[in-house]
Amino acid sequence: MTTYLLAGGGTAGHVNPLLAVADTIRENEPDAEIVVLGTKEGLEARLVPARGYELSTIERLPFPRKPSKSAITFGSRFRAAVNDVVALIADRKVDVVVGFGGYASAPAYLAARRSKVPLVIHEANAKAGLANKLGARYTPFVGVAFHGTKLRGARFVGMPLRPEIERLDRDAARAEARELFGLDADRPTLLATGGSSGARRLNTTVFESRDDIIAAGWQILHIVGRNFDQTDPGEKHYRLLDYCDRMELALGVADAAVSRAGSGTVSELSALGVPAVYVPYPVGNGEQRFNAADSVRAGGAILVLDAQFTPSWVRSDLIPLLTDTVRLHDMAIQARSMGTPQGSQRMYELIREALN
Repeated sequence: MTTYLLAGGGTAGHVNPLLAVADTIRENEPDAEIVVLGTKEGLEARLVPARGYELSTIERLPFPRKPSKSAITFGSRFRAAVNDVVALIADRKVDVVVGFGGYASAPAYLAARRSKVPLVIHEANAKAGLANKLGARYTPFVGVAFHGTKLRGARFVGMPLRPEIERLDRDAARAEARELFGLDADRPTLLATGGSSGARRLNTTVFESRDDIIAAGWQILHIVGRNFDQTDPGEKHYRLLDYCDRMELALGVADAAVSRAGSGTVSELSALGVPAVYVPYPVGNGEQRFNAADSVRAGGAILVLDAQFTPSWVRSDLIPLLTDTVRLHDMAIQARSMGTPQGSQRMYELIREALN
């Protein structure tokens, strides 16, 4: 029996690939022992136990980027976290550490090195994070979700996707989604989503442009996330949701999408062949623009900056796209050409290679 320690978390971009790989391990090795290493503050604290996996936590330790009181104590706290993971590896007789980036990963990488346990890394973003840049120095087994990711030893495996996405029957999903969301079978559906944390400009622009989009013959499934101050106006062909716990159905029914460009979202839309308009998150290291680059370059998506995504842009650019069925069909083909629905299995094979 093999014992796997899967480290990562914080955001959905780290947690979802981790869970997809965990599911693939469980499917291939029903007797495997799987332990997930995360923090109490991240999404993993809720999602990992809900998926039926054991969660072990360490202190959340962001790398200090400027002088502060926490920066002064960072070194000692980080060493303590590494020691905790070394003890966990010894206690559970861990055979391999698999890291997905995020706050729990860096201590796990150093602990794996100290414990002389094989280390495997998956980088979900086109622009690698600090933890994975560190970890890639210690292992030749580095899988990436996007071509061209600059990470030592990187090999392309694609994005590990949830089984419900990898195996989605879109025809069946459309019928179920229309019933669940109250959609019209005679209209194409525009999915608009800003992610779990929401996206103010994206949401506001779609909300204010809904009459124009509906007049173009479409209906809108609008998932706004947290902190959006509008409620569903109850209008025909417009459906507003704060949260969607059947996201595979929302993706399956989509004929086009307007979305942030998180790595998971880009990978899921590409795998399902959904033409997309990506509005990258305007704060941070610019990773979302890189995530969308391959699909945009292939012709499967359009990228518009957050500041430019306005009702005026919707009228001048989005509406002509939505009414051009030939272009949408071509975009769907190109989007699907960039998808990698076997990412979970490819990552599992990389892990087994490290073990052998």
